[in-house]
Amino acid sequence: MAEQRDKWASKIGLILAMAGNAIGLGNFWRFPYQAAKNGGGAFMIPYFVALFLLGIPIMWVEWVEGRYGGKYGHGTLGPTFYLMSRESLKPRTALIFGIIGGMLAFSVTTLLNSYYLHIIGWSAAYTYFSATGAYFGKDSVQFLINYLGNTGQVLLFWGISVALLGVAVGQGVSKGIERWVKVMMPLLYVAAILLVIRSLTLGSPVKPEWSSMKGFEFLWEPRLSEVTWQSALAAAGQIFFTLSLGMGIIQNYASYLGPEDDVALSGLATVSLNEFAEVILGGSIAIPIAFAYLGEKGISAGVGLAYIALPNVFMNMPAGQFFGAVWFLLLWFAGFTSAIAMYNYLTALLEEDLKISRKTGAIFVFILYLILGLPVALDPTKATLDLYYLTELDSWVGSYLLVVLGLFDIIVAVWLFKPENFWEELHKGAYIKVPGWIKPLITYVAPIYTLILLIFTTKDYITAGYFKAVPSYVAKPEYASWVWLARGMMFLILIIGAIEAYIAIKKKYGEELEKNEVIIKM
Repeated sequence: MAEQRDKWASKIGLILAMAGNAIGLGNFWRFPYQAAKNGGGAFMIPYFVALFLLGIPIMWVEWVEGRYGGKYGHGTLGPTFYLMSRESLKPRTALIFGIIGGMLAFSVTTLLNSYYLHIIGWSAAYTYFSATGAYFGKDSVQFLINYLGNTGQVLLFWGISVALLGVAVGQGVSKGIERWVKVMMPLLYVAAILLVIRSLTLGSPVKPEWSSMKGFEFLWEPRLSEVTWQSALAAAGQIFFTLSLGMGIIQNYASYLGPEDDVALSGLATVSLNEFAEVILGGSIAIPIAFAYLGEKGISAGVGLAYIALPNVFMNMPAGQFFGAVWFLLLWFAGFTSAIAMYNYLTALLEEDLKISRKTGAIFVFILYLILGLPVALDPTKATLDLYYLTELDSWVGSYLLVVLGLFDIIVAVWLFKPENFWEELHKGAYIKVPGWIKPLITYVAPIYTLILLIFTTKDYITAGYFKAVPSYVAKPEYASWVWLARGMMFLILIIGAIEAYIAIKKKYGEELEKNEVIIKM
């Protein structure tokens, strides 16, 4: 029997929430510097290939998983993976996949958000700094170092952002999350369109060849001969990050659907809204604006693009305080609407598995994120902007574990659940008929593509020294302890996630685990 759970109040609320989940810092900050670093137009070719062969198929997989789990009262991945795996496996073997799914989703949503929330806090702070002109006339590098060195100020803007997240999640899905995104998502699009209009009217006061239109040309001129394995890997990784795949949060939101609610068109709409925000809006803001003032090198600056390079631009731009405030407010909105989904995943876990009330659970999650986020705020390498603790977590959690979980998504929801069952679930209550030629893409191409991505990423990580005791990127070995702190935190959270998933599955399905008989679907 299906359990009574909170539901989305409206279809538009669901779509905006899912779009907000996908639209985050990856669209307006990570996408521009990834595109710039990997050759602009040479990056966009493998990007669109990965979107169609990976992004859309896995998005449908995760929507199906979420709705299926929600039918049995589950918004977290451990029990959902167990239920789907037992279509092919005995319960005790299915339990292994349930533990893996629960462990990975718990770890990603916990660890990724622990540092992602700090970047959201930086965006809130820079919204204020832009509006007041605090960094105008100052060295933008030193200003950022001074800000990060002021731990009280960092925690203040972090606290404001996370407290608002806690309020929204504590109010529930329909009365909290849905109401917040119905306000924030339209404002996000308005802010983005304002900045696009401004970017289209920029010449370059530095060099004529650095106009904003040259920035568009750099991004959209297809350069097939310049495509490399590195750009292809970066593009596929960006698809995972930007669509929030491999995190468990799409499944969490989809779990609040009814058993016959559409997932086919809804999943496609989520991808479309995200890509409009990323490629059309995100690609039309940071790249053209930064290109006009800084040239090609200025837009491949990673963290520095948002918090060093663009502040330099706003200082010299007419009405720079206004447009700077709009830019950072846009980043804050984007980050907030993504972080709220990860916050809700952990709150739902406490609510469903430990029977803790939603409001109390939201407070517990706030405290958890405060504890796990302290190393980001206290990391002494922030004085040189190295941020070793954050870098190590982002390399493994924000880039690697996403792909691992994405592969298990397909293994469980398509292969163990059985392809014909998946196809049937995808079309239950569907507003569109997914073409038959998509089925082999989901069944064969997407998992092979994901596995190749994982293999080559692992190879690159070995080459780059990520498996060393002291990674190659660590310029000051005396700070390597912060890398090991990040590794220790990952190991601890993975263990906790595995234990939690085991307890959640055992608690509800202990009887059939004891019998260990294959479940026959009637």
